[in-house]
Amino acid sequence: MDMIDKQTAFLVVDDFEPMRKVTSGQLRSMGVKTIVTANNGAEALRILQNKRVDIVLSDWNMPVMTGLELLKAIRADERLSGLPFIMITAEAERYRIEEAIASGVSDLLVKPYTADRLATHVEMALKSPPRLISPVRAAHMARVGAQNVSLVSVPLSDGVDPISRGDRDPVRQTILIVDDAADNLLLLSQLFKDEYRVRVANTGEKALDICQSHDPPDLLLLDIMMPGKDGFEVARRMREHPTSENIPVIFVTAMTGKDARLKGLELGAVDFVSKPIDPDELKPRVRNFMRYVELHKQLQANYDGMLELARLHENVEHITRHDMKGSLAGVIGLVQALADDGTMNSKQVEQLRMAEESALQLLDMINLSSELFKIETGRFKLDAKPVKIDDILHRIVEISRMAFVEKHLTVAIDTGMPDGKEAPKVLGDAMFCYSLFQNLIKNACEAAPEKSRVDVNLFDETPLRIRVQNNGAVPAEIRERFFDKFVTYGKQGGSGLGTYSAKTLAESQNGTISLEVSDRKNQTTITATLPRYSEVTA
Repeated sequence: MDMIDKQTAFLVVDDFEPMRKVTSGQLRSMGVKTIVTANNGAEALRILQNKRVDIVLSDWNMPVMTGLELLKAIRADERLSGLPFIMITAEAERYRIEEAIASGVSDLLVKPYTADRLATHVEMALKSPPRLISPVRAAHMARVGAQNVSLVSVPLSDGVDPISRGDRDPVRQTILIVDDAADNLLLLSQLFKDEYRVRVANTGEKALDICQSHDPPDLLLLDIMMPGKDGFEVARRMREHPTSENIPVIFVTAMTGKDARLKGLELGAVDFVSKPIDPDELKPRVRNFMRYVELHKQLQANYDGMLELARLHENVEHITRHDMKGSLAGVIGLVQALADDGTMNSKQVEQLRMAEESALQLLDMINLSSELFKIETGRFKLDAKPVKIDDILHRIVEISRMAFVEKHLTVAIDTGMPDGKEAPKVLGDAMFCYSLFQNLIKNACEAAPEKSRVDVNLFDETPLRIRVQNNGAVPAEIRERFFDKFVTYGKQGGSGLGTYSAKTLAESQNGTISLEVSDRKNQTTITATLPRYSEVTA
């Protein structure tokens, strides 16, 4: 493997010690020299704070801290956020996989897996750039694009990884029959040879070797009473190896007592078949389980497709953002050149300045999207500076008057400052403040009835208080969730992200935001507070 050298350090995280040992052994077989292990996510985080690690391989379901919680903690840590992370899972719930993808997983490895498949996914994870998907974008993908993922999946009747299957039959699934009696091996082999690829083993030791090889079977028909390792011991040992951990086992046995069945079920058996064998009963049972095996084996292809779709969205968004910024810069330059030409009258220059302001606003929003992502993933650090909040509010109000001229709204602003006195400043981020109040004032103007009034007030207090008030009461159905993501009501084409974004931007500047609704006055009031800048404490 070209991507792994002697300096590549691996962290293997699994609460099951035999699995940690087996995975470490598989990595050593690839030439890996540096391997650190942890039995849960919390221990893994402590290791990551003190040791150099180049890639993390983590189980999903663990006590104390799960693999998903570990992934989120790593992506939220600025120092660790780019670390390749492979999630090892047997999960089938689509929403959980979507959550892992949204949290920035580098790759997903479905149990059971072979050493060859592990090597392939390790190399892919080391080659790929870190994945840090915005939660907003991930939710949109889940709602709009997830149904298309199945089109990416490739139905493979004998597994999804030709590398791990060697030269095996590309069509037939494999049954391993394990029994110390030659007559039983012959009987069962003849029963299934026309429909499946059949392998046989007459000892538990040989069965384990096959199950934990690079070419494991898809289903095991396992006798219980055998010399050496009996069927129970074989099943127990299978659950301690990633290649054989999830292979379905059907016990074929003369033991029919309740205790034997309970023990088999505890070891993960999916069915019991009593001897002497009834072929008419056994064949449909095997066929039904093989359908399940086929569906489970296609999970890897499905998850690979989902990851590929996520990477495609990221690339498209990156290119789009870059191209939009370039085009907007060109538009802004042309508008500024026209406004400075000297041949325009004052009204035309005013309109050009408004167009320039709108284009600059859009450019700010494009830049803001990456900052919002950092906030949502816990990676944002505020660089607070004094902000002339009254200038920002006046600019937004002026733009809103022009934008909603057809509604004949009165959009008024009062900063409470007497003439000649400088308005107080916010200690925060100018771009965040602009976007925060642009969202609030725009929403107020959209919700206000025609020929009504929208008031914007700045109160000289500590912290500074800014109030946006409009006629029209927020519907009762959404008041409790007003600042939640994707909440909208009766607004055609609304994304439900404006108030969520406002709340996020206020809180990221150590401020607050609140909603007050008066049904009696038919009025909505949103109040935001932001830290006040003081030259004394600056």
